Amino acid sequence: MAKRAVFGLAGWSGSGKTTLAEKLIKVLSSRGLTMATIKHAHHKFDADMPGKDSWRHRKAGAGQVLVSSAMRSVHFIEHTREEPSLEVLLAQLKPCDLVLVEGFKKEAIPKLEIYRSELELPPLYPDDTHIIGLVSDTPPEDCQLPVLASANIDGIADFIMRHLEL
Repeated sequence: MAKRAVFGLAGWSGSGKTTLAEKLIKVLSSRGLTMATIKHAHHKFDADMPGKDSWRHRKAGAGQVLVSSAMRSVHFIEHTREEPSLEVLLAQLKPCDLVLVEGFKKEAIPKLEIYRSELELPPLYPDDTHIIGLVSDTPPEDCQLPVLASANIDGIADFIMRHLEL
């Protein structure tokens, strides 16, 4: 397999990154790409449930817990020192054609910014040379980047595939 491609979606909280990611995953997967995603969580979160065996194992001191069934596996890893880098997280994934990264705004990967003027927050692209296009229905007037309409999921998928040469 050729080197996997990594592409990001960046934007402020509430801009629609997860909604766009979900739609893109469906379209890109339907085109035959094997996909993985990495989502940055900004808040302290826990996907494990108090009282479950995996939770009990972690609370007892296991730094890693792998839960597996015939349908899926989940690998819980406790981070006691610092948040892992995107590079470390990418190394944990199985081979695939494309990793879609949601969040991780400061990473040096090609990405689209999801921009919503109604949030009244400044765009990210002026300070991030890795943003190669904007997904927006109301882009800033001075934007020199390609602008893609948020409803044009096929067009956004085409843009990503062309850029990554997939």
